[in-house]
Amino acid sequence: MSIVRSNNTFDPFSVDLWNALQRCPVFNPSAIAPFNETSFADTRIDWKETPEAHVFKADLPGVRKEEVKVEMEEGNVLKISGERSREKEEKNDRWHCVERSSGKFLRRFRLPENAKVEQVKATMENGVLTVTVPKEEVKKPQVKAIEISG
Repeated sequence: MSIVRSNNTFDPFSVDLWNALQRCPVFNPSAIAPFNETSFADTRIDWKETPEAHVFKADLPGVRKEEVKVEMEEGNVLKISGERSREKEEKNDRWHCVERSSGKFLRRFRLPENAKVEQVKATMENGVLTVTVPKEEVKKPQVKAIEISG
C-alpha cells in the first residue's frame, strides 16, 4: 500500500477521486440509502521517518482508544484497525448531507528491516493516534587501515 501522493498524476483507483465523487449527492449512497454496516471509514495516516523512529499519525476524531487496535502481523507488518461508530438515527431526523465517514477501518504498513517491532508504542490524544516504531542504530562499517609496503 503506497502512501505517496502526487497531485499531478491521475490515479483512477485513488481514494481522493472516490471521495470527490462521494461528496456529490448523485454519487453519495449514504444520502439516498441507509448506512452500510460493512463500509470502511476513510482513515488518513501519515508515516514519517526520523533518525530514531518511524512515526505513524492517524486522525481518528470521535473514536475512543478502546475502539482501535494496533497489531504486528507476519513479523514486520503494522496493522491499524478499528471502527468509527455511526450516529444514532432518530425516526424524525432528515439528513441533508452525510460527509463524515463511519464503519470499520483497516490499514497495513510493511515496515523496513531496521524497525524494532518488539518496542512499538501507541498513544491516543485528542483524536490523533500516534504509533512510534523505534529504529535500530545503523552500524558504521569498521574501517581498518592497511599499511602499504614497498
